[in-house]
This record gives sequence, structure tokens and C-alpha cells, in this order.
Amino acid sequence: MKVSLFATCLVDMFQTNVGKATVELLEHLGCEVIFPRGQICCGQPAYNSGYVQEAKEAMKNMIRAFDGADYVVCPSGSCAYMFREYEKVFVNDAEWASNAKQLAEKTYELTQFIVEILGITDVGASFNGNVTYHMSCHMTRLLGVKSAPLTLLENVKGLTYTELPNKTTCCGFGGTFSVKMTPISEQMVDEKVQHIIETGATYLVGADEGCLMNIRGRAERLGTHIQVLHIAEILNSRKMEVRA
Repeated sequence: MKVSLFATCLVDMFQTNVGKATVELLEHLGCEVIFPRGQICCGQPAYNSGYVQEAKEAMKNMIRAFDGADYVVCPSGSCAYMFREYEKVFVNDAEWASNAKQLAEKTYELTQFIVEILGITDVGASFNGNVTYHMSCHMTRLLGVKSAPLTLLENVKGLTYTELPNKTTCCGFGGTFSVKMTPISEQMVDEKVQHIIETGATYLVGADEGCLMNIRGRAERLGTHIQVLHIAEILNSRKMEVRA
């Protein structure tokens, strides 16, 4: 099965290890991974800030970049949902509506693709550690992906899972929200970090790098020993040991 990777800006610029883990995981599961060179930002920062017309140029570029793809897989629930949003943006645009709809329908978040399309619930991963999981807002509330990541984590050999208190509470990132409303965002991420500490888990795992960068940065500033990983890194692990 051919899969086109939508890497996302944050993975491309700050967490290339997540992109590598995503490619290796998909190849391990039998997929041929294609990386369309024309991909850039999906337009979400501008779109969410109200600059819809300006964001359309980035959206059109991404529609062109993934034209012809069988499946588009993204290691981010938030960015995958943005492709789904294209269909609404171009619904009255005769030139782009059809292609926008096609891109929306063939785009999946990584764990969603593994469980729903590949039909796999055990990727053969092995990870010795106590893990808790952060449910990001876009991925759960908008994209509707809730159970797939937990199903895959439950089948990782050696992994101990502890549920995060108030697991559906926002971490305070919200893209530009964390920049425009910094004092409120800081209070929210402090609360999230405190909940993680209460679980006793060594690792905080999530599926959206924006949230993870926000939580990782605050956890480090507060002097905790929490290690933050993207779920692709856990699912791609075979012999990783507890580092704390």
C-alpha cells in the first residue's frame, strides 16, 4: 500500500525524529512511504487567526502537492483535521471544491490510519516504561480520533499505562492561543503538568507535536523528570528501556 506522508511544519523543523519514526513504523507495517516535496504549511495558523483568504494559497499548494496520493497520513491529529477542513473552505469554489474534498477524504492521522485502514491493533512494539497519554483537543473533539492511540498503546509489550486525570482538558497550547493569551496558557499547562506528576508516569505520550512541545517546555522549566514522546516513537520502539 502506497502512503503519502504529510510531515507537518513542527516535525519538519523541530522534531525530525518523529518524522523518521513515522516512516520507519509505516514501512515496518508494509507501507511504501512517499514524501511529496511540494508540501509546506497547511495554512492552519493563518486560518485559525481569521485570515481565511490568505490561508487559501497555502491550502491550494497542499492540494496540488498531494494530488494523486492514495492515502495521506499525518503524525498530527490537528494538521490532519486541517485537511478535512479544506472541504468546507472550498465548498463553493467550482475550481477547487472537488480536489479539496478528495484530499479531505483520503487523509488520516497516523494511529487512525493504522487501526482503521490497515486493521492493525498490535504493531509489535516493545517499550519498558510507565506511560500516560495526553488527548489533544483537535484530534479528539474535531477529528474524532479517541480510541485508536490507546488501543495501540495497550498492545505495546512491557508498557504500563496510567490514565491521565482530567484527560480531556486542554494543555493550553492552541497554536496562537499560547502566544496571544500567555498568562492563561501558562496556568493551563501548569495544571496539565501537575496531573501528569500525579499519575507517577515517567513518560507523557501524545499524537500532536504542538501540545507535546508546550508540555515538554513547561515540564522542563518546572524541573520535573517527565519525558515527553510522540506516540510514533513508542510504536516504533523495539528495545527502548526506561531512561529515568
